[in-house]
Amino acid sequence: MFNLRHKELIFVLLLVFIAAMTTTDLIADYYEGSDTWHLLVEAAVVIFSVFAITYLLREYIQRQRELDKLKHQLQQTNANLSASNERLSQAGKAYQAVIQQQFADWQLTPSEKEVASLLLKGLSFEEIAKVRSTKEKTVRQQATALYRKSGLNGRHEFAAWFFEDFLQ
Repeated sequence: MFNLRHKELIFVLLLVFIAAMTTTDLIADYYEGSDTWHLLVEAAVVIFSVFAITYLLREYIQRQRELDKLKHQLQQTNANLSASNERLSQAGKAYQAVIQQQFADWQLTPSEKEVASLLLKGLSFEEIAKVRSTKEKTVRQQATALYRKSGLNGRHEFAAWFFEDFLQ
């Protein structure tokens, strides 16, 4: 029902109320001539309440400063992450253009290009056939054609050809 801040505020207000009421009672008891022991107990309650209020307010302020600092750090991290994601996206687009240019250099047909892209994504022949709504035999034939045109010997060498530069 109440969040932590409301509960803290209610607790501080309760302590302020206790301190104010006890101070009023202490003053009234002093003028009525109550015993010293009673006055000391009420004074101790007032002092304890004031120290508790001060402590809670300091802790609250310190926590708010820490939260503000963390919020700022989070905003900074999000900004850095967004910038990194944008650079990564641009690099991915540029690399995709390089891959497509290489497919063109190898003179792959549109179907072979599609199979080649799906092979680079790690799909099996069966999965590629399902994605393309063709037979697995057709995918195998297109893969064989793209290996022949590229001068590479199979799926692993084909994938390595594109990713080798990243591993150096």
